[in-house]
Amino acid sequence: MQISARSDYALRALIATAGFSNGGPVSASKLAEAQAIPLGFLHDIMSDLRRAGLLTSQRGTDGGYTLARPATQITVGDVLRAINGSLSTVRGLPPDQVRYHGVASGLPELWLTLHEAIADVVDQTTLADLLPLRYRTTA
Repeated sequence: MQISARSDYALRALIATAGFSNGGPVSASKLAEAQAIPLGFLHDIMSDLRRAGLLTSQRGTDGGYTLARPATQITVGDVLRAINGSLSTVRGLPPDQVRYHGVASGLPELWLTLHEAIADVVDQTTLADLLPLRYRTTA
């Protein structure tokens, strides 16, 4: 599994949104500065996350982004799928669509096992799990 800069930025931005929000919107410029993410790139990522239903946005001087659900209900898997589609691919194909012949015919089973292991980890890890203790709320 390769973690792209886009996926890394998306996770960092959502974690920062969860940590900064205090119930109100967080501006993209504040997120970009706090996480050293290029602002133009961040706007594109935040749009993808909003379309995926992970963020809401509010326009205006007091505007910005808030999580669409509590941080305890957004998984790393949700974020990675919103940004990349599939969690893992083999030559651009989902692991369940890869076919080999002859002596390599057992290889797809390995790719599926790896895919499932990745899914187990990222689907059980929430944004709240990744927040440092001082940023966690008891809600």
